[in-house]
Amino acid sequence: MAYGHVVCLPRRTPLSATDPNLLKTPLHNLHLELGARMVPFAGYSMPVQYPAGLMAEHLHTRQAAGLFDVSHMGQLRLVGPDAAAALETLIPVDVIDLPAGKQRYGLLLNEDGGVIDDLMFFNRDYANGGDIFVIVNGACKVGDIAHIAQKIGTRCQVIPMPDMALLALQGPQAVAALSRLAPGVEKLVFMTGGRFTVAGCDCFLTRSGYTGEDGFEISVPASQADALAGALLAQPEVKPVGLGARNSLRLEAGLCLYGNDLDTSTTPVEASLNWAIQKVRRTGGARAGGFPGAARVLAQLADPATLTRKRVGLIALERVPVRDHTELQNMEGTAIGEVTSGLLGPSINQPVAMGYVQPAFAAIGTLVNAIVRGKAVPMQVSAMPFVQNRYFRG
Repeated sequence: MAYGHVVCLPRRTPLSATDPNLLKTPLHNLHLELGARMVPFAGYSMPVQYPAGLMAEHLHTRQAAGLFDVSHMGQLRLVGPDAAAALETLIPVDVIDLPAGKQRYGLLLNEDGGVIDDLMFFNRDYANGGDIFVIVNGACKVGDIAHIAQKIGTRCQVIPMPDMALLALQGPQAVAALSRLAPGVEKLVFMTGGRFTVAGCDCFLTRSGYTGEDGFEISVPASQADALAGALLAQPEVKPVGLGARNSLRLEAGLCLYGNDLDTSTTPVEASLNWAIQKVRRTGGARAGGFPGAARVLAQLADPATLTRKRVGLIALERVPVRDHTELQNMEGTAIGEVTSGLLGPSINQPVAMGYVQPAFAAIGTLVNAIVRGKAVPMQVSAMPFVQNRYFRG
């Protein structure tokens, strides 16, 4: 997982990439044909990079279009007229008022307000016989689906979708490539979607993704995944991209990775995800509270002085990549936090990171030290994203 400096992926399993117990996505054979280096991730054998390498894949996605296999992620449907109200009891997000045809980011919380997982949900007109389509992280999907079913399964149907694959086409030329195969997708804007036939495949797609670039996430029957991937890769703008570049792209975009930057001990407010909690769910809102950990989360929103740590962006002032779990100190040598994600940002050619620090050190411009192999590496608290997001908003 290297391109001069190592890009580290979170360790999800101790299995080797050839262990027969690893699950395989519907595109597994295609990855092997394309020369992918496979690694264990979230219980699956997944491509971390292809022969072009991480740096080339990352930069190609920023400049043209990269195709990612994210079929390890969990897909499920919530069906019934009470689906939105039910889901609102699990997340601090406005579900009821989300119009049909639109998507939103959400956070499953525990009773302490800690994040069980982050997810995306889409209103496919559940009120008129459709559903709420939910995508959860691969490493969490078994637990997430069980949790959701246990909590709200009496109020709506919770239907897993194990026979579906998920592809992400990301980059500024993604729309040009996809619109040749599915005319009309160019009319979508960020966080909207619909059903399309793409190269003869029955797809539900959204204009969204996790790279900071314009692009699409495409849910397709597993039986059609090979055909869809082949048609997309036949487009001149598109090349395959692995998990290594997906990780560096999302970090440059300032996006959290569950298990690194979010976990069950971290609240949305500590994670600087206040934007994901709409006013209607906050104190004074029409549907304030009513979600797990609401007392703690709403108190933190109302009084930031109650926070003991906060997620921040960091840029190293020396060319030394700073990895996950690196201790952060103030300039006097006292521990003040920890890096949760870090690498050399290929797009800006600088080491970037995100991590948690005591609130007194969270202001943009603050200098801190990361302790790398016993050496203090100066870092500056920075605004995120590190690379400007280019979502298409119309």
